This record gives sequence, structure tokens and C-alpha cells, in this order.
Amino acid sequence: MNKKEQFLIDTLKHQKRVHELLIRFAQELLSRALKHDESKLSSPEKECFEKITGQRPSYGTDEYIEMKKTLGEGLIHHYKNNDHHPEHFKEGIEGMNLFQLVEMLLDWVAASERGGTDLEEAIKIGVERFKISPQLAEILQNTVKSL
Repeated sequence: MNKKEQFLIDTLKHQKRVHELLIRFAQELLSRALKHDESKLSSPEKECFEKITGQRPSYGTDEYIEMKKTLGEGLIHHYKNNDHHPEHFKEGIEGMNLFQLVEMLLDWVAASERGGTDLEEAIKIGVERFKISPQLAEILQNTVKSL
């Protein structure tokens, strides 16, 4: 086999492997999309979150922090059962993988839209709150810009 043929074979094998991995990545994201926040629909979360329905304090405000405190056991349960929250991990954001980070970011986007909070400001608050590195913060901002 000559070099041109070997190059073609090697490149096609590489392409095929990357295709397989991207499809597996996409399948994981699809699975997460179908399961996102399911735990909010059953006890003890359901009852806790029903109490705050309609409240939309801006993310990071004192009012927001007070509202979160009222969730008590429901919020603890939510974090324990939903690994797209840094609170799920002892190490916080550093315990997360890329799938979890993507779901977290998209959760922030949807929550900002629902709550009327400026997304850039919400990301800044999240970056400070979870001690996200400047490099990862920039990646999160870049990702939002490309949505």
C-alpha cells in the first residue's frame, strides 16, 4: 500500500470514529433533554416548588436567595438528584463533566428567559457564585452567543 492509500484509509477511519463519538455525545444530550428536572414533578420537590410558582425574583438578588431558602428539603432533594447543578458535587463545578456543564448552561438560559433576568448578568453571577474560571466563563459566554 502506498502513502496516498494509507492516508485515505487512516483519514476515513478517523472520520468514522469522530462521527461515532459525536453521535454518542448527541445521544447523551438527547437523553438529558428528555429527563431534565423530572424530579420536580414528584415529592418532595413538587410541593416545595408549587409554593413559589409565579415568583420571579431576579437571579442572585436578596429576594431570590430568600425564596430559595423557603424550598428547604425540596431544593436539597433537587440538587441531590440533578447533576446539572454544581451543588450536586462536593467539588462544585470542578466535579462536573461537559454533558453536565452544557445542561447547566442551557438551564441558565431557559431560567433567565422565564424569570426575565438578563442572561449575561445571570452568567456573571453564576461565574462568581460557583467560582468558575475566567477561561470556562468565556467558553460559556461564547456558547450562548452561538445559540
